[in-house]
Amino acid sequence: MSKYIVAVSGGIDSVSLLDMMSQLPDHELIVAHFDHGIREDSASDAVFVEELARSYGLPFEMRREELGPNASEEKARARRYAFLRELADKHQAKIVTAHHADDAVESIAINLHRGTGWRGLAPLDSDIARPLLEMSKADLAEYAKRRNLQWREDSTNAQTKYLRNKIRQSLKDMSTYEKQQILKLRQEQLKTKQLIQDEIARLVGNGPRYSRYFFTHIPQKVAIECLRFVTKAKLTRPQLQKALHAIKTARPGVKHQLGAGLTLHFTSRNFWI
Repeated sequence: MSKYIVAVSGGIDSVSLLDMMSQLPDHELIVAHFDHGIREDSASDAVFVEELARSYGLPFEMRREELGPNASEEKARARRYAFLRELADKHQAKIVTAHHADDAVESIAINLHRGTGWRGLAPLDSDIARPLLEMSKADLAEYAKRRNLQWREDSTNAQTKYLRNKIRQSLKDMSTYEKQQILKLRQEQLKTKQLIQDEIARLVGNGPRYSRYFFTHIPQKVAIECLRFVTKAKLTRPQLQKALHAIKTARPGVKHQLGAGLTLHFTSRNFWI
């Protein structure tokens, strides 16, 4: 039987996701809720989701952190996923989120706004399951209405201090056709990403030891991509750059702490993590 951590905020998207997954056979579901402590009324969302989980006869796990009203989107997201990954490890389960097609379009727009690299055109691609990516926000609203579902509205969705909310407002008038074209672009980028991953795997091999000479003599951009693969995309770009510098300069026997619980070990010719 497959086991899933279903991330439920209490909004229409995640409530619809939970309802859909509750109808699937041979699935063990655990409802997970993370309270950022950003809004004064967020505790009532947790109560709502707990009662929702109980109505489906499902176990409920939650965590509250006092991030405060000035917490950035990045920090809130990072803490939420840290909680979800802890639960996934605890229960040996896969994380499921309610991201949909409009979220993908928004993520691409945000990445372009920030001056993204090629990866920014293929967002929401990871080990996390996102079964609603083929559905639009309108599709989910229709589903929730048809199923007579109840949900909570997040008051921060209207606050333009958050970049995603600003982007969402700017995309309101985008046509369905334009969104579909952007989503087609994402699919092409996902294919390209997989081709790159396959080529990197061919170049660096299966490990666990890797050639320092190889990483020292290939172009830096290529080396960074290869290191991203070796470290399973757990590091930031600055961390990857520091790791590459260590690979080029560290003495044999030295250990280098990378972050994210990863440590580099060196011989004169090789390194491993």
